[in-house]
Amino acid sequence: MDISALCSLTAALKENISKVIMGKEEQIEKILLCLYSGGHILLEDIPGTGKTTLAKALARSLDCGFKRIQFTPDLLPSELSGINYYNQKEQAFQFRPGAIFTNILLADEINRATPRTQSSLLECMEERQCSVDGVTYPMAQPFLVIATQNPVEIQGTFPLPEAQLDRFFMKLSLGYPNAEQERAMLTAYREKSPLDDLSPVCSGRDILKAQAQVAKIRVSQPVAAYIVSLANATRQQDEIRLGLSPRGVIALMRASQAKAAVQGREYVLPDDVKAVFVDVSAHRVICRGYQMGQADAAAKESLGGILARTPSPVEQQ
Repeated sequence: MDISALCSLTAALKENISKVIMGKEEQIEKILLCLYSGGHILLEDIPGTGKTTLAKALARSLDCGFKRIQFTPDLLPSELSGINYYNQKEQAFQFRPGAIFTNILLADEINRATPRTQSSLLECMEERQCSVDGVTYPMAQPFLVIATQNPVEIQGTFPLPEAQLDRFFMKLSLGYPNAEQERAMLTAYREKSPLDDLSPVCSGRDILKAQAQVAKIRVSQPVAAYIVSLANATRQQDEIRLGLSPRGVIALMRASQAKAAVQGREYVLPDDVKAVFVDVSAHRVICRGYQMGQADAAAKESLGGILARTPSPVEQQ
């Protein structure tokens, strides 16, 4: 797949998903950046803004496997990873795959499950494999976890630990639609949900080709140095207790490559890095003295200041 084909694929996916989620082209593009980069997505927003619907619309736009699992306090890790059970007919133990053995996994209300259950996602998200009773099983390709949570209802929830958050490529929110978008939504949903008639526009193989193309996008030494400078700045700020991890630095580079690719370029510009820096980094850094609910806003403000103060490379005349 070349750059022009990737741009055409992006346009087709955005158009298809926009039939269900109106007026959120920017967020849809960022989700596609995650998909092209092989990353995972955490959608955090108030109830009713379309987090689950967006995940389903993406899954239906791709002709590949999809599973949704509702995270609850009594959800067991084996329901995600699978279990070895004794088959009396065959007189042998057999492996029954769990929900994670699919292409797109929707982990709805992920913070409602216990930390023990949440930790069952760590291996498959990072290493694309799952170990059960000493046997390692590879994940399907492509593999994407879309997790949702809402920041309003915190009673009976278990906040995601930093190790889990760091495995999410981006943390996004949809927000309220404006009046025009809401009127369009009422028209589209008047008789039935447009999600019911949504058809796939590409296959999993197309996504793998797009991921391979994104990996070839050139990152020059000055741009790579700029990415490292931004990361180091997050580790030297007094108001930031936990800076960007090396995994986050790699994610920032990959997101910049994907951003350049969907713009039709075969090389990364500093503007590509700036466009994805906050979305890739905000959930990975921890600011001092802020409670849950204020931490995201504080992190984004600090990262915005870092962007403004860190000089970007310029083309030499």
